[in-house]
Amino acid sequence: MGQIGDAMMTAAWRAALGLFVLAALALAPARAQPTHIAPKLVAESPAPAPGGETAIALAMTPEKGWHGYWSNGGDAGFGLRVKWNAPEGVTISPFRYPVPEPLILFGMMNHVYEHPYALLADVHVGSDVAPGTDLTLSGVADWLACTDKVCVPERAVISVALRAGDGAVTEASRARFDAWRAKLPQPLDRAGRWERTGDALRFAVPLPASTALSDPHLFVETPRLADYAAPQSFSRNGSDLIIETRTNGDAAGEVDALLKLADGRGLSIRFDPGAVPRAGQPVAGATDGFDLALFGTALGGAILGGLILNLMPCVFPILSLKALSLARSGGAARAAKVEALAYAAGAVLTALLLGAVLLGLRAAGEQVGWAFQLQHPLSVLVLLLLAVAITLNLAGVYELPSFGGGQALAAREGTAGGFWTGALAAFVATPCSGPLLGAALGATLVLPVWAALPVFGGLGLGLALPFLAIGFVPALRGRLPRPGPWMATFRKWMAVPMGLTAAALAWLLWRQAGGGAALIYPAIAVAMIVILLWHMGSVQHGDGRRWLLAAPGLLLLGSVAGAAAELTPAQRGHAAAGSAFSDAALARARASGKPVFVYFTADWCLSCKANEAGAIERDAVQAAFDKAGVVTLVGDWTNGDPAITRTLAAHGRNSVPLYLWYAPGTADPEILPQILTPTLLTGRAKAE
Repeated sequence: MGQIGDAMMTAAWRAALGLFVLAALALAPARAQPTHIAPKLVAESPAPAPGGETAIALAMTPEKGWHGYWSNGGDAGFGLRVKWNAPEGVTISPFRYPVPEPLILFGMMNHVYEHPYALLADVHVGSDVAPGTDLTLSGVADWLACTDKVCVPERAVISVALRAGDGAVTEASRARFDAWRAKLPQPLDRAGRWERTGDALRFAVPLPASTALSDPHLFVETPRLADYAAPQSFSRNGSDLIIETRTNGDAAGEVDALLKLADGRGLSIRFDPGAVPRAGQPVAGATDGFDLALFGTALGGAILGGLILNLMPCVFPILSLKALSLARSGGAARAAKVEALAYAAGAVLTALLLGAVLLGLRAAGEQVGWAFQLQHPLSVLVLLLLAVAITLNLAGVYELPSFGGGQALAAREGTAGGFWTGALAAFVATPCSGPLLGAALGATLVLPVWAALPVFGGLGLGLALPFLAIGFVPALRGRLPRPGPWMATFRKWMAVPMGLTAAALAWLLWRQAGGGAALIYPAIAVAMIVILLWHMGSVQHGDGRRWLLAAPGLLLLGSVAGAAAELTPAQRGHAAAGSAFSDAALARARASGKPVFVYFTADWCLSCKANEAGAIERDAVQAAFDKAGVVTLVGDWTNGDPAITRTLAAHGRNSVPLYLWYAPGTADPEILPQILTPTLLTGRAKAE
């Protein structure tokens, strides 16, 4: 009897609130008045090109304590409605909503936004519109604003000035819209299934088991189907995520819904009527807790992966340089331990700092992953200047106190030199995501922050392990050659791989900036650091003209400042074996019924380039792909791409490379190893 009474009270609340909202809307004045959710209409490009399109966003900013609603507001709300006044030749698509949050008030489920959010739409301009035509958009928007005590229907006139032009988009505008796009749900490339059995409502979502889930929730957009306030249970049966809840309505046919995943991400899904597998292994309602096994595996993988990074050509010379420093000291135990600890501290702290910045950016809604700093040309320029400086030092052009020996303050200088060299080694090693590192760093997507940071620190520790071993194991230190003339020759030989690293960074900068005028300031900066350090070496060898250091020093500072103003991430096409990756391109490729190979790469990823040259782009592999009809898609992450970052995260990764193989007719892709061979790829193609 009590349950019946509660149900009647809930129904009464719903009916009363519905009548209130309808009455308020009918009586709401059309005149402008202050709103509790401030709307602002903005355009990605103020000058859309005839025959093209641009995006518009309606940015909604609720007052503290107020919230707006998703397209289906749930039991007691509704989404935004706009009556547009569009110029001739302009069409506007429906608004797309970001991922909402569930909110239960008085026993009723609300699908809401309690923080600033933005709705996005596309504006298409007809090809017959003349350049310079005024295309200002305006409309009357209605929405519902609520607190936990009161709801107010609100109305405002929204507008944005547009004029037909060249479609140019500023970097600031692109970044702002990319941040809003990152909060939109991504379409799942295949349909799910749903069924109603009595009062039970069940859904099957074809979703890889590696997809991170944190307090998941299914927002059903189709009305008259789900009891929004009913509990939802999640379980996994093979490749399907099974969702069970309670029905409340008689809707039939296709069903649209949105599945909330983790970190504000979501998937928009279309469900077809069909049989749903039985429930399987329960999925926790939240994965924010601490998973000891996952943490241990990720930490171990990060340490071992960091150890492997010492073999990379950009890190090996630095490690050799520190070993050379130990050899020069004659193997003194105390000096060796101090310098080894300093080197490890520099490597670990730098890895922790990069990890903290990465987690902070992701928490702020940015779609970034590991090695994010190399997705910006200015960071690459700074690394290039450092690589040139180290190359010249190894070649003997000039000396740095931390790399020399015999000074009176050897202990202190050794500590400083060890720390900064370890920091540099960690910084330049981050583009590499070799064996074990991809999965280890991907685990940081689902671990809590306090558990994710030690994983990043483990990478730095693994990087420092060889030098720690030399510093603390006398037997290893005893195997170091004794000081002698050979050291000068060895040091100069180490300039070769570091010089190649500098050349690779110069090539990467050229690829990112696109060549031309954008490279003038970087070229001046490189020339000035060479001249500056060359003359510094002359001064160290007795040249008294120190004043000659001033001019190249000033030009170096000026050129770096100029580069900071000029270098922005350029949008460029990929140059690889395949078509550009996008969610739409993947959906089309899979719909063709052919095998699909998707690989995610970046110009600064050494292991990516090695796999491409050694396996993917081999003639035998391409011939096998052509014979089997394999569709190849390439996700180029060199300058960053929010869509690629979201795809990486959906497969438990936050770094490249990632290789996916979609066999025809299969729901989930096979994640291939991070080290590819021609035999592996041709075998997959022949099997199809």
